[in-house]
Amino acid sequence: MTVHESAFRSVLGRFATGVTVITTVDRRGRDIGMTVSAFSSVSLDPPLVLICVGHDASAYNALSKATHFIANILSEGQEALARRFAESGGNRFDGIGYEHGENGSALLLDVLGYVECEIIARHEAGDHDIIIGAVEVATAEEGKPLLYYRGGYAQLER
Repeated sequence: MTVHESAFRSVLGRFATGVTVITTVDRRGRDIGMTVSAFSSVSLDPPLVLICVGHDASAYNALSKATHFIANILSEGQEALARRFAESGGNRFDGIGYEHGENGSALLLDVLGYVECEIIARHEAGDHDIIIGAVEVATAEEGKPLLYYRGGYAQLER
């Protein structure tokens, strides 16, 4: 029995997730970034995380060849950043605050936390790649997360 795509989307839309902006650099040294809600911890020992990137994503080509990335965890006031990095076209970094982390990827300012990762594995899974990163730097700040729920952004109410 095959689950219909609309039913699958409807059910998974009820799973609230945090929102990240994944950044890397392409082979020419340009900053690349995209909004990703498919982000998860994998292991504490060693510290590993994963991201899922669609084959049709604008940053897919760069991430499929990258050696490192940063997962910037967005805070509740950063919906505009999430929307900017979810859109295609244009330079997503124009006019925003960021610096470069130890691995050379863009570290967005005022995020709730971030992890800098070395990519250690890639697995093709349907229309996405699962990219596993070994965490090399992890930093957390105080605040509330930006959430993604049922196709829209939401804030934690407690």
